[in-house]
Amino acid sequence: QVQLVESGGGLVQAGGSLRLSCAASGRTFTFHNYAMGWFRRAPGKEREFVATIGGSGVPTYYANFAKARFTISRDNAQNTVYLQMNNLQPEDTAIYYCAADYSTIPRTAEPYDYWGQGTQVTVSA
Repeated sequence: QVQLVESGGGLVQAGGSLRLSCAASGRTFTFHNYAMGWFRRAPGKEREFVATIGGSGVPTYYANFAKARFTISRDNAQNTVYLQMNNLQPEDTAIYYCAADYSTIPRTAEPYDYWGQGTQVTVSA
């Protein structure tokens, strides 16, 4: 069984930063074989793509809103993927989820095989 556990969310003022982490585990889960993605769901909105990263650390893809402010990275030795978020704005308030997909690097949610439970990010004005 694969488990993804997000952490690092919280309450931050507009203009602030947060670094989300997602730790992956599983007896037969080979982390570097999986692309890792971040998605978010804001209140009353559909889940949307934020960023994704290939198993080796490249390539990376970002949603347009994330390109200038967010950075996705991973540490395969620690089975962890990160999302550094800078200059956060109230519209970034959402639950952030990480997800794992075997071998492909999708920018939509449907192909992902495994999902975490999410971590809440709240940005106050």
